Amino acid sequence: MKLRLTLVLLVSTFISISAQEISDTSFGKGLINFTAKDSSFSIKFAPRFQMRYISSWDHNGDQYGSPEHNFIIRRARLKFDGFAYSPKLRYKIELGLSNRDLSGGNQFNRNTPRYILDAVLMWHFAKNWELWAGQTKLPGNVERVISSGDLQLVDRSLLNSRFTLDRDIGLQLRHKFYLGNDFLVREKLALSQGEGRNVTEGNEGGLQYTARLELLPFGAFKSKGDYKGSDLKREEKPKLSLTFTYNFNENAVRERGFAGDYMIRTDGSIYETDQTTIFIDAMYKHNGFSFMGEYAKRTADDEIATELDGITPTGDVVLTGNALNLQAGYLFESNFEIAGRYTTLDYEAITNALPVKQYTLGLNKFIHGHKLKVQSDISYTSLDGNDDNIRFRLGFDFHF
Repeated sequence: MKLRLTLVLLVSTFISISAQEISDTSFGKGLINFTAKDSSFSIKFAPRFQMRYISSWDHNGDQYGSPEHNFIIRRARLKFDGFAYSPKLRYKIELGLSNRDLSGGNQFNRNTPRYILDAVLMWHFAKNWELWAGQTKLPGNVERVISSGDLQLVDRSLLNSRFTLDRDIGLQLRHKFYLGNDFLVREKLALSQGEGRNVTEGNEGGLQYTARLELLPFGAFKSKGDYKGSDLKREEKPKLSLTFTYNFNENAVRERGFAGDYMIRTDGSIYETDQTTIFIDAMYKHNGFSFMGEYAKRTADDEIATELDGITPTGDVVLTGNALNLQAGYLFESNFEIAGRYTTLDYEAITNALPVKQYTLGLNKFIHGHKLKVQSDISYTSLDGNDDNIRFRLGFDFHF
């Protein structure tokens, strides 16, 4: 309650100040853009939210049962960013207010709502070098590093929901250089706590180590287009990004490393095992056409959690296996886009999870780029080739 009141007062103060003059900002560039007169700091405030309608049919024998319907606010967030002291010292704070953003409370974050998504400082301490400190997204698979507001389809794929690294707290070192005139190389390293965001009672296991290598042989995309869905900038020349990510979570204590249930034994101690996740990604854009491909694989030293005797299963199992996600779309001159996605999940036998295949077809209308858009998609999901599901989603994104 105190946090909400503080946010309301802060926003009201900025609005009252800005109301005294006409701002030169525009829709999609942030609700408030303020720079101190002495240029000692700046702040941009940009709220956003996404509304979704979801209808789902499960296969029942020879026919589909009655559909289930759901209206939700999928995301509702407040983002603050800018610089402090020097333009070389940037910051980002993002708060989540929707139920999906706040859920996940447990004894390791004092059973409290998880408001904080990002709270990170980014220091450009030398040419082509940056040091990040705080809580933010790890340099993981391409879907995850694309903002949820810049997605090509209504939401991310099954590959991402099962194998992504998501957010963690720690340090990141980032560097880039060119080979010749156009070939851009980016390297990103991260050392983090390994248990996800907003953990207050850590560290229960070991640390998490992440390395990502990005190769852009034809140079940088327009407006960081390799970190956005759809080819809204209509790249005049082909642009390609090839990336590889390696993640090692030492003595991981959760079923999916950063997420999932803590693997707690009956005596209160926590089961630990090393987990390794790799991603191989590609992004291609040219003249309205876009393609994204992802492969993910997770392994663990010991997938089945056991009691202290090392024999008796606790009932917890590390989610291991691999997944493939292929996605493509074409943006017409009218700013309508058609897009398709094919995703497969193949789990290790030890998890007792059945293989999944999903086919998705989407239709988008971009009114003001990703900042104001209407999206819809329909998915057909097959579980082990037998149990089927059809899901339709419709929604809009609104971002100041």
